[in-house]
Amino acid sequence: MILRLAVLLCLLLSGVAAHAECSTGRVTLRGDWGQAGFDVSIADNDQSRSRGLMHVESLPKFSGMLFVFDQPHHARFWMRNTLIPLDMLFIGEDGVIRSIHPNAVPLDETSIDGGSDVLAVLEVNGGMAARLGVTKGDQVQHPAFGGDAAWPCN
Repeated sequence: MILRLAVLLCLLLSGVAAHAECSTGRVTLRGDWGQAGFDVSIADNDQSRSRGLMHVESLPKFSGMLFVFDQPHHARFWMRNTLIPLDMLFIGEDGVIRSIHPNAVPLDETSIDGGSDVLAVLEVNGGMAARLGVTKGDQVQHPAFGGDAAWPCN
């Protein structure tokens, strides 16, 4: 009986820990390659989205910025005043990566087309997606994607 209670307590605590990691400041990616988590800043209004990672001189290895829009739309980005190369992961409202733009060139003002039906864009250090093996179709876990996401926060 005591062993059963101990096992039940461990299961409950592990569920609480897993749930605690699904927070606004954390994005987790998963695919055939495994999974990885990123500490993120959120850009969810016009002012923070327009500023993005401009003038940032470095980004810790597993950090980034998650741009969240009010509704899915055709997403276009550029690198104006952005000093570091970035991978841009364009994500649908289902939390599935629609496209990836690797190694966006610092300070380049050329429009980067992320496609349609994009609810969020995750920016991480340039080359990170390739190093991890992240590809189109991989799943993203974050509260912004809601309960109907491919990998929802429970």
